[in-house]
Amino acid sequence: MNATDAEAEAFVATVEAAPAKINLALHVTGRRADGYHLIDSAVTFTRFGDRVGVEEAPIDGFSTIGPYAHLIPAGADNLVLRARDLLRGLASSACPPVRIMLDKNLPPASGIGGGSSDAAATLRALDRHWQLDLGETRLRDAALSLGADLPMCLAARPLRASGIGERLEPVNAMPALDMVLVNPGVEVATPAVFAALARRDCAPLPALPRSLSRTSLLDWLALTRNDLEAAATTIAPAIGEALAALEEAGAAFARMSGSGATCFGLFEDAAAAARAAKAISAAHPGWFVTATQTTPSP
Repeated sequence: MNATDAEAEAFVATVEAAPAKINLALHVTGRRADGYHLIDSAVTFTRFGDRVGVEEAPIDGFSTIGPYAHLIPAGADNLVLRARDLLRGLASSACPPVRIMLDKNLPPASGIGGGSSDAAATLRALDRHWQLDLGETRLRDAALSLGADLPMCLAARPLRASGIGERLEPVNAMPALDMVLVNPGVEVATPAVFAALARRDCAPLPALPRSLSRTSLLDWLALTRNDLEAAATTIAPAIGEALAALEEAGAAFARMSGSGATCFGLFEDAAAAARAAKAISAAHPGWFVTATQTTPSP
């Protein structure tokens, strides 16, 4: 159910951010016998995203607020509730009932890890709330059962992900990037995108520059791809319109994230990103558009 405005004002006691996950580059390098695709991806996270909060309750409960609250699935398809149940199964002590609130600001099924980030935030919040102290490694290994994006969303820092997404290598000295996110209001099913791939054996990412700056990163990105972009655009041509809108608004670099349909554009500074977001929103009032900044390496 949707929470009231009063509930939103009194957001619950234990709160975790669920930031948008951005695939700056994504190469598809193979496919396992079980059908899972192998990737090599440079990933970062934004300051904008969802929030998950938990508090004690007489019985388990779940409520949502935010612009995309009405699109959150119920039952077995709800990753937040699956994360709660997974953590209970890992615990060696009793885990009392909780009420979980999700503040949903990211469009679902949009290539920026919204559901996975929500589930990861739920795991972190409940691990603290129930004082389980399971540790990063155990949480990460268990979370993989919820989806390949979960380990990287648990880390929520600049990293390089390989395998099916479970092999993580932190990226040090990644700078903050001023960015605009654009989703043209279409959902793209990830399995359909992978099924439409022309190649599944592409080369891995080139080595990152030893000294990372906005300039060196832009030069490096020019050598990389998102191997899912072309396939996704054949399914949802509006992705091409979103990329064109970012470029027309002055983005130094624009690309689709994940399996789409959200695209990102990198801008000179926060003011330029804000101007671009305003212009794109005015031209396309039905789109999801926001200016944000990525979180740098710790």
